[in-house]
Amino acid sequence: MAFPLTVLLAAYEDVIEKELESEFSSCFDEYDDDSLFSLFHLSRPCLMFVADTMRARLRGAPPNTPHLSADALVMVTLNYYAHGISSASLLTKLGLTHTHCPAIISLVSGTISEMTDKFVSFPEKEGAKSTVASNVEAICGIPNVLGILASPHFRVRVSPYDKEDYGTFFSPLGYTAVVSQIICDSDGNILNVEKCEVGSTPEQDMWASSTKGKEIEKDMYGPYWLIAGKGYVQSKHILTPVPDPSNESENRFNEAHAKIQGIMWATLSSLMRRFKVLLQLGFAKESSLDQKSNIIKACCVLHNIAKKFSVPSLPVGSEPVYPGKQHSGTLEVNDEALTARQALINRVFSAPSNELRTEQEV
Repeated sequence: MAFPLTVLLAAYEDVIEKELESEFSSCFDEYDDDSLFSLFHLSRPCLMFVADTMRARLRGAPPNTPHLSADALVMVTLNYYAHGISSASLLTKLGLTHTHCPAIISLVSGTISEMTDKFVSFPEKEGAKSTVASNVEAICGIPNVLGILASPHFRVRVSPYDKEDYGTFFSPLGYTAVVSQIICDSDGNILNVEKCEVGSTPEQDMWASSTKGKEIEKDMYGPYWLIAGKGYVQSKHILTPVPDPSNESENRFNEAHAKIQGIMWATLSSLMRRFKVLLQLGFAKESSLDQKSNIIKACCVLHNIAKKFSVPSLPVGSEPVYPGKQHSGTLEVNDEALTARQALINRVFSAPSNELRTEQEV
């Protein structure tokens, strides 16, 4: 689970004190608040926190680029994340050209992605798990849920002349893409992000080979569920919708499932509106997906920080968010997992939600 704002601000204040001692002046100071939001889709306090955090980690500009401050390196990268292309006016102000940008963006993206464990964290203590589960249950009525799981596609460009790569990146949605695995909570905080695979990779394969998937399926987090779509296999810890509901209880369960799963799509949509680079990650090769993975992770880190600083969302756009690939064949489902889901449905959704609330009140 992402760190509370108090923890972030405590770390922020430590950095600020050190910078005040050296009478540091940031190049962000040259812009007013509206200009900053336009350039970076982040507020000034949020940007200052990110810049201060990165300043201690970035040591000089990458080779073959002008000597720049850490703030300038962060500026170039966050501007690229926000718009998917570097603003010419910003580059001119910093004395850069577009040819300098790839090395800078690669350096900063790698550095931010290294902060994933600090700012993107899964609930491990019982109190934290209980809080996440209670919040989910308050929204949809499904108990014991630790998060919402999905494997969204992010568009990339692949040379059609590279036939081997082109085929593997081609997603069932009709374009070349990479796919990552993300878990979020009911408030839209990202709890886990890992993997970056070619667009043809099925969701279930992503889960089965992921670090978090192996941990959860080994009962490392206790008797909790993750909400997941029909591209995943119902298991002891993965709760999928009933494929062909045959009664009102199953219909009510599916409605509750869709309601909480919708939070994941809203979270991903918000992420992609703020960081338009995720709408098109540029050219990719299967042998070098680390850079794409670093950008995805970095945007997830920044998303969580932006939420802690209550940065306003951007207006809803027209770009839809799609899930990953489903298996073409029928996957075997453990009978015990199906029985557990049915027991949950019978226990919680056997009566309409208003009747359930009345019983609980009594």
